Amino acid sequence: MKIISHMKNVFSNWNKLSLLKFVKYTSFIIGAVILIFVLIFIFFSGPFIDTFLKDRITKAFTNAYPAYSIQLGDMHYNIWKNRLRCDSVKLKTIKFTCNIASFSVSGIGAMKILQQRNFTPNSLTSSTIDAQKIVLNFHQSRNVIRFGSLHISVPDSEMTADSIKYYSALRDEQFFAKSRFRQTRFRFDISQIKIMGLDCLALLQGNVYKARNINLRDVFVDIFVNMDKPYDKNSSNPQMPNEALSSIKEIVKVDSLKIINGRLNYYERFTVGAKPGVVTFNKVNALLSGIANHKTPPGIAIIYGEGLLMNSARIKLFMEIPLTPKDFSLRYSGSCDAMDVTKLNAFLEAGEHRRIKSGVLQSATFKINVNSGRASGTLRVLYKDLTLAILNKKTGSENGIFDRISSLIGRALFIRGTNLPDKKGLMKIGEIKYTRNPDESFTQFVWFALRSGVGNVVGF
Repeated sequence: MKIISHMKNVFSNWNKLSLLKFVKYTSFIIGAVILIFVLIFIFFSGPFIDTFLKDRITKAFTNAYPAYSIQLGDMHYNIWKNRLRCDSVKLKTIKFTCNIASFSVSGIGAMKILQQRNFTPNSLTSSTIDAQKIVLNFHQSRNVIRFGSLHISVPDSEMTADSIKYYSALRDEQFFAKSRFRQTRFRFDISQIKIMGLDCLALLQGNVYKARNINLRDVFVDIFVNMDKPYDKNSSNPQMPNEALSSIKEIVKVDSLKIINGRLNYYERFTVGAKPGVVTFNKVNALLSGIANHKTPPGIAIIYGEGLLMNSARIKLFMEIPLTPKDFSLRYSGSCDAMDVTKLNAFLEAGEHRRIKSGVLQSATFKINVNSGRASGTLRVLYKDLTLAILNKKTGSENGIFDRISSLIGRALFIRGTNLPDKKGLMKIGEIKYTRNPDESFTQFVWFALRSGVGNVVGF
């Protein structure tokens, strides 16, 4: 009995020990397998991400945005940084193709990604998005937009873009030759755009464009118009600011937009192959506030700006643009400091077929009101020793006999060589009267209205 009792105790202890070992060994094996998979996922996550997530993300994105097709490169997940990275992204629509060299999203856990059934911008509430070398090619226009880098922080409500370029893939002659009508070619080169107070989720959803501050640093704008071709009267007319904002269905609201150290080159060509006229503005600093298309008061955009005209005279500008009325109205005023006006020949010789032989501008101030596209106002300009020469439209020369006769007649009968206060303090005040032509852009109208006052004072 003692032997049987002893054997039962042995078998009982052995069973207990075996069960304990089994559980222990099984737990160890399962833990080891899990650890191996975790290590593989950490250090060799590409195949797993590609297998489980790439196809899922592609289908979810296509379902959410059926007008787009997307191709994803190799994907990787860094568990330590909680970051999902894709080596390349190609996004394609009927209108454009977008290529991104690398794209990463942090702030989304792996389990959350796996459990997420539908991809929505709300999935990115705690995320930071980074992209490098973004290229957008617009199929019809052949225009290109490039970003060196893009950083979006949803929690911080910020977005930063560096090295932004917008240009035509066509050379100027190719660009102008594609239409028998007048065209305007734009180029932009911006060192950095920084947006603060950005509603990132609404931006990703595409229904609200709302920000507190937008800063554009080192902005270069190059505009070229081929005036040698007629304007297309059947095309839609350029929109004024109030029309452009009201036409946007999405909500737009930007408290302030600041341009720091901007440059602008504006060219007009009047003959194919001829040297275009150019007006330049350098060291431009501007502040725009109240940019919105909502219907609540005040609905007025305000612009303060200053810069150097032809790298010579300091100019200042103030504008108030009502955005809620349907008709085009605004109020603007400004001033220009002293300059040698012969510097304006870079534009006048090609655009006006006139050459300023001499002249000194002491100062100029203007005030202009625009109601329903009709501008009225005054220009006070002090200058002296102004002489002009009429140029031959074909040769650009002032040496022909008829050109010299025209110049002499102009100086004798029309041109006011000096406009300084007399002994009674009286001087010629320029009267501004100008009505916008439907084909004029906003900047053209602003300049043409002011130029009417200059012509009224000088006599051309």
